[in-house]
Amino acid sequence: MANRGPSYGLSREVQQKIDRQYDPELEQILVRWILAQCGGDVGQPAPGRDGFQQWLKDGTVLCRLINSLHPRGQGPVAKIQASAMAFKQMEQISQFLQAAERYGIAATDIFQTVDLWEGKNMACVQRTLMNLGSLAVAKGDGLFVGDPNWFPKKSQENRRVFSEDKLKEGQSVIGLQMGTNRGASQAGMTGYGMPRQIL
Repeated sequence: MANRGPSYGLSREVQQKIDRQYDPELEQILVRWILAQCGGDVGQPAPGRDGFQQWLKDGTVLCRLINSLHPRGQGPVAKIQASAMAFKQMEQISQFLQAAERYGIAATDIFQTVDLWEGKNMACVQRTLMNLGSLAVAKGDGLFVGDPNWFPKKSQENRRVFSEDKLKEGQSVIGLQMGTNRGASQAGMTGYGMPRQIL
């Protein structure tokens, strides 16, 4: 963690709310997937949010994960090395994030480097890894290792092609959103400006 003192007031409430979003069950699924995808030599994290954060903090596990989703020798991170220096660790996390975005993860679904390195928002780290797993399953290129049911399925395009006759037939139908010409009418209505008649 960075050299920050404890937070108080609103900052503390916000951090507690972020911490409550962390899912221990999703952590177990992600650990199983990373171990299956990268092999057992990446080590096993200690259970819990802090153990998960320490396991991923130096960026080597993440870089090996993203490289394993590419054909051998074509991984986006060329040099992966464990380092105790903070800027090297943050650089490797940044390389993983750039590679994940090129892989197809939306920029809005990617965590910030400090979310992982300082442990500020581990739930966001989980969501990024979950999206990466879902995308790897959806690509169907044979590089995903593990159970595809671990991740939610991404929606696939379902293009429909209609003939010209069917399109013309649809133009003559009045949809329910447009209303109907039957039912209530304004017959017998008086003008809006007329005073109310009291007898």
